[in-house]
Amino acid sequence: MELELRHLRVVCAVAESGSVTKAAARLGLAQPALTAQLNRIERALGGPLFERDRRGSRPTSLGELVLARARVLLPVVEDLRHEAARLSGTGAATVRYRIGSVCNSMVSGLVRRLSESKPDTSITTQASWSAQELVELVAVGRLDFAIVGVCGDAPPPSEHGLEWRLIAVDVVGVLLPEEHPSARGDEVTLADLAGSRWAAAPGDGCFTECFVAACGRAGFSPEPMYETDLRVCIDLVQSGQAVALCQPTFRELSGMRALPLAGAPLRWRHLLGWHPEAPADAVADQVHQYALAAYTDSLRYSPPYARWLAAHPRFGAHPTPA
Repeated sequence: MELELRHLRVVCAVAESGSVTKAAARLGLAQPALTAQLNRIERALGGPLFERDRRGSRPTSLGELVLARARVLLPVVEDLRHEAARLSGTGAATVRYRIGSVCNSMVSGLVRRLSESKPDTSITTQASWSAQELVELVAVGRLDFAIVGVCGDAPPPSEHGLEWRLIAVDVVGVLLPEEHPSARGDEVTLADLAGSRWAAAPGDGCFTECFVAACGRAGFSPEPMYETDLRVCIDLVQSGQAVALCQPTFRELSGMRALPLAGAPLRWRHLLGWHPEAPADAVADQVHQYALAAYTDSLRYSPPYARWLAAHPRFGAHPTPA
């Protein structure tokens, strides 16, 4: 059997879904048919790509190798297809909105608006912990837009000549267990959390240094921070082992509260970036408007922060260019 791109998509779907059954549902195939196809792919490549048991499917060493190559090759081929369509005069039907973001709650709302207003376009998303990585992908044409956050008044990455538009300014928030003594109001004082262990998602920029400086101004040195993904942050908070730094628009979960820090000792600016010489420039104003609306929608899930913003008008959505 000759290996084809569709086979690589199958391997990626199984890895991303965690099981053949879920991958089959995602691809619109019957589970036995996908299993048979995966078996043929494994024979063509010379060995098993996944360890499969009742807990799901996990890549083998060979599977990891194939996945690494597929995750490079498939986007390149997709880019080639779109560029060929554009140059051959059929590109009008393949307008793309490739959006990269760093842990941002407004992305789902932005995607929904784009999907509703442009149902025939290609909309894809990519997540990263690094704003610098996303900016580089926009610069080389792998992404059309980047939604990133920068700490305080720090500038966004500037070496690639991107245009930037301010979406919103947030005070940094804290995710607390519901029973925490500081979780009763609509904001929390940083000094009241002096003895806490902290957790946060990783990222680049100056945020960690700014956080330590803000704690110093509040009269204490923070405990060492757990730097981990969002799921582990939530687990640490739910189990009472840490409090987590977060966006105050974080959708509240059972047993937890997301509250802004009183006095705004730390600020976070949400920015939309694109390259001015790329096709994205023609639709950037509209994407910015959708991002603003998506940010405003996200406030529905955080009533304490919505009330806080009403009393602090210099924060929140910014409809004018940065």
